[in-house]
Amino acid sequence: MPSRCTNFFLAGAVLFFGLFLSQPAVAQPTPRQSLLVLSKHDHALAIVDPATLKVVARAAVGQDPHEVIASSDGKTAYVSIYGGGAFHILSVIDLIAQKPLPDIDLGALNGPHGLTFVGGKLWFTAEGAKAVGRYDPATGKIDWIMGTGQNRTHMIYVTPDQKQVYTTNVSSATVSILERIKLPPMGPPPGMHGAPNRPPPGGPPPGGPPRTDWNQTVIPVGRGGEGFDVSPDGHELWTANAQDGTVSVVNIAGKKVVATIHANVLGANRLKFTLDGRFVLISSLDGADLVVLNAATRTEVKRIRIGHGAAGILMQPDGSRAFVACTPDNYVAIVDLKTLAVTGHIDAGGEPDGLAWATQQ
Repeated sequence: MPSRCTNFFLAGAVLFFGLFLSQPAVAQPTPRQSLLVLSKHDHALAIVDPATLKVVARAAVGQDPHEVIASSDGKTAYVSIYGGGAFHILSVIDLIAQKPLPDIDLGALNGPHGLTFVGGKLWFTAEGAKAVGRYDPATGKIDWIMGTGQNRTHMIYVTPDQKQVYTTNVSSATVSILERIKLPPMGPPPGMHGAPNRPPPGGPPPGGPPRTDWNQTVIPVGRGGEGFDVSPDGHELWTANAQDGTVSVVNIAGKKVVATIHANVLGANRLKFTLDGRFVLISSLDGADLVVLNAATRTEVKRIRIGHGAAGILMQPDGSRAFVACTPDNYVAIVDLKTLAVTGHIDAGGEPDGLAWATQQ
């Protein structure tokens, strides 16, 4: 007959192993290439293995996350904490350790939204401040800010050479092209005479970095222009206008609208070119379909039924698939870009929105 001590040991062992088995499985390592999905409902970033389409880890972010981008080395993710233009925080996630890092406080640059990572730096819009800015992870400082003077400066694109920045200004129904320019050498102050090549007191020293500035060109587009993309050849910017249901095509070199496509995309949220430049995909928060346009003919190719509304669109780096965040349906739809058909869904958390790729270098 077992002793009371033996019974106590057995009961303790059963309790220990029961608790052990009830604990969640340890997160898997982050794949070299990861799909990042923001969940607005869960206030979390999901790290998804694109090979298995399974979530390998989740990390907490701030309230009301909207957009996400990864650093060039694929080891860090940045998340805009939007708050309808009121918040001023960027959440930061260590993608290797799969845990949050200290937030970036943007101070008076309220309403961060659009994000991109170019030239080793994080570029962002600040909707509440009507501005765009740049954060340097190496120094931990914001090293550049420029106001747009436009309402709801929302999404952002930076050219690889960092000489141009494009934004959509939703409530002003405009697109901004910000262009870095070189300035001539600074001359002497008015009334001062001296050698023409000698810098004035306090001016840049000889042989120093050239003087530069930024110019803005504001281009009127359709009402509610928000989601936009630049064609793979860099020649055109297309923006979907949620209130008009149209698409404005901007010639970047000419800085003007050259075509308006009556695409019937009311409620449009995001617009993305496929990597080969053949198609343009448009999501709508109010529609059940993903609209596919032929980029060359500027005509509709197909409407793909994906759910009850959608937000973020992301192309797979090999160009074979698109991922679409179906916010009302709580899943990410997978679209085969050869057949233009939905082939599956990813459960990455409630109300998915922003999407990004992270590739470890």
